[in-house]
Amino acid sequence: MNIGKSATTPMPRAIDDYVSCLRTVRQVADYIVVNVSSPNTAGLRDLLEPLLSALLDERRRAPSERIRAVPLLLKISPDLSGAALQDIAALVKQLPLDGIIATNTTLSRHGLETASSIPAGGMSGRPLRPLALDTISRMRGYLGPAFPIIGVGGIDSTGSAVAMRAAGADLVQIYTGLIYRRPALVSHCVRALGSSAGTASTA
Repeated sequence: MNIGKSATTPMPRAIDDYVSCLRTVRQVADYIVVNVSSPNTAGLRDLLEPLLSALLDERRRAPSERIRAVPLLLKISPDLSGAALQDIAALVKQLPLDGIIATNTTLSRHGLETASSIPAGGMSGRPLRPLALDTISRMRGYLGPAFPIIGVGGIDSTGSAVAMRAAGADLVQIYTGLIYRRPALVSHCVRALGSSAGTASTA
């Protein structure tokens, strides 16, 4: 499950929204994605360190017979500079996060012939893939070989799933590709990933 602040919540109270979401969904989520990369919500990344600290504190207080310590992963933007990615990597290595997800949608319209006709907001699908692959490769370099990374962005074929793993992703997620390739894409990717690496992982 992805959690984020409401569009109507003032930024000084954004952390309250995230903590409230965590409390609400942690019993039913396999893992929780802390989404600070929404292209339609300005200023979220400025809250990153206090936000993650608040969520980890809440998780630390949670474990009991009735409340799970659900895994927390951070979703990052494909539009960040190399310096920003390094700063995020340095921060997450200091915290007991369970992984990152790279990436969310992009604001970029670079290289698209129809860019002027595409509405504002986050764009997914095949145009996102090069940005996602570059972000994953950079983050793998910054975080080292052991930190879990889930790769997302433009996976619409077995080749693109294999490329995502080759860039450094431990698992892959498929969204837009399901619209065009239908659910059979999942089994095709699992087989391709299994034959390319000896094991297959999808999320």
